[in-house]
Amino acid sequence: MATLVVPDSVPSPTEDSKTLMEACRGAGPDEKVFISILGHRNSSQRRNIRDTYQQLYNEPLTNCLYSELTDHFRRAIILWTHDPAERDAIRANEVLKGRNPQLEVIVEIVCANSPHHLQTVKQAYCALFNSSLEKDIAARAQTHKQKLLLGLVGSFRYDKRVVDMQFAHWESADLFEAMQTKELGYDDLIYILSTRNACQLKDSFKMYEQQFKLPIYEDLKSYGGDDLTSLLKVAVQCIVCPEKHFAEVVFPPLLPLCRVARFVLKNAVPNC
Repeated sequence: MATLVVPDSVPSPTEDSKTLMEACRGAGPDEKVFISILGHRNSSQRRNIRDTYQQLYNEPLTNCLYSELTDHFRRAIILWTHDPAERDAIRANEVLKGRNPQLEVIVEIVCANSPHHLQTVKQAYCALFNSSLEKDIAARAQTHKQKLLLGLVGSFRYDKRVVDMQFAHWESADLFEAMQTKELGYDDLIYILSTRNACQLKDSFKMYEQQFKLPIYEDLKSYGGDDLTSLLKVAVQCIVCPEKHFAEVVFPPLLPLCRVARFVLKNAVPNC
């Protein structure tokens, strides 16, 4: 993954804001200007630019970006102006308010990030949308999907490298029982996925493979493509190897979009 490169000498938020305004007022949007500024500042610097722009011109920076840019490039740049937690809160809200919600996005936010990041996402969601993430999930998701998502979002995992191998042995058996009985909405299964730290879960998944001769992810594949199974597969893959998951679902659709792909691959890193 490429790292974010911030120049040794960074212009003030006022200078950056004025440069962005001039780029918006030009005959046509100069995309290099937006990338050179917003793609080479850290989250704190981007927040200062956003706040300064609002103070100078009495309008949000996003208004300028929305009016001047188009399509996927516009979406990437606008999301990039927000803090990481705000970006995920916006993505979650778009999913929950959409006509065909892609609830896998919620699972990605929870399982591919730290528990502390999830808490800041929930706080940002409340601040931006005057609602709680849990409330909107309960209103939109149904039955077992709702139970799984609320379990994942509502818990706070222990975020240390602590593993109990006896628990891994017991819980791999519980996971196998859920698979064999096809009770994927089983309370114990949701409890295990929602509360155990990532290292504990990885060892439980390893124990599962050792005992039952098949990776749990492959076992889940055998249940087809219903919504709950899809969410569980995303949860498992994001816990075991989020990089592989995002390489499969994010980058292939972006590759034909050269401008966006260059921006994301060169400048975007998780939680920066």
